Amino acid sequence: MKMLFTTIAVALPTATAFAAEPIAADIRATALATFKALPSTPAVANNPITPEKIALGKALFFDPRVSASGVLSCNSCHNLATGGDDNLETSIGHGWQKGPRNAPTVLNAVFNIAQFWDGRAEDLKAQAKGPIQAGIEMANTPGQVIATLKSMPQYVDWFNAAFTGEADRVTFDNLAKAVEAFEATLVTPAAFDAFLNGDDAAMTSEQKQGLALFIEKGCSSCHAGVNVGGQDFYQFGLMEKPSAEVLPEKDKGRFAVTNKADDSYVFRVAPLRNVALTAPYFHSGKVWDLKQAVAIMGTTQLGEELKAEEVDLLVAFLNSLTGKVPEVVLPILPAETATTPRPASQILGK
Repeated sequence: MKMLFTTIAVALPTATAFAAEPIAADIRATALATFKALPSTPAVANNPITPEKIALGKALFFDPRVSASGVLSCNSCHNLATGGDDNLETSIGHGWQKGPRNAPTVLNAVFNIAQFWDGRAEDLKAQAKGPIQAGIEMANTPGQVIATLKSMPQYVDWFNAAFTGEADRVTFDNLAKAVEAFEATLVTPAAFDAFLNGDDAAMTSEQKQGLALFIEKGCSSCHAGVNVGGQDFYQFGLMEKPSAEVLPEKDKGRFAVTNKADDSYVFRVAPLRNVALTAPYFHSGKVWDLKQAVAIMGTTQLGEELKAEEVDLLVAFLNSLTGKVPEVVLPILPAETATTPRPASQILGK
């Protein structure tokens, strides 16, 4: 397991210096070596994106009937109106069960190297299947979901339009592909992208100073790429182990996936786009203040106590990552029929 943590030396300009275009151009060139602006059309492997597939995926994303209770939808934990997550420490699932980890944002998730904090899902297709079947989340089964969808003629028509040329089109695999197609549209261009694309005025002088500091301190060694993170796995507590509340001892992260000792307390690096909207923070969801989260990252990952003014500048930069959420019109979902399976209110096995 690699634990590379490099520091890139970048002179930290003053707010006055940042007003000059040559300085802005220099910091942009440095940033472009580490980050990438959001593409207009995300690439999705093995799943051609079509308008029909996006429309079907949107309906499925908002439909609570994919859950056993008929109460929970994808949007329940990944609410597009609140930053793409649920703003809870850990999510509430079937029968009011409390989940073990904080829900990551679905916004820009298509750019992550893998999904979930431990990276157990290789892409959004695999991720879409997980919560539906998890007893602590939606508590459903693929067979029950497909029976539900096939009971509604409008869904059958939508699947037929989205997956032409297939003999059996209403399948659990195709459900996952449709949800992935919709989620791939949830891209949020921000001031940071405009700056990377050449607009000097897109970011404030404080945000540019924060960007330079973010690189200088080594934050960008882990939080890099198009999603400003989400591209690799690192140990939480690389330099200093956080408190047991922030880093629960029983949750060893990626170790549960790989069973490798080196993966103990290793997690996928959090993508930082829209981070100002997605409190609480970390996989435990125990930290509600962004400044506090930044300070914790300083001690645990950098091995230093950041000064208050440094934290302020870093948070200023993080605010430049808050992007424009695409307008999503709520779908009108198909009506149930006499053959639609009835919801289950009890927790399975109880």
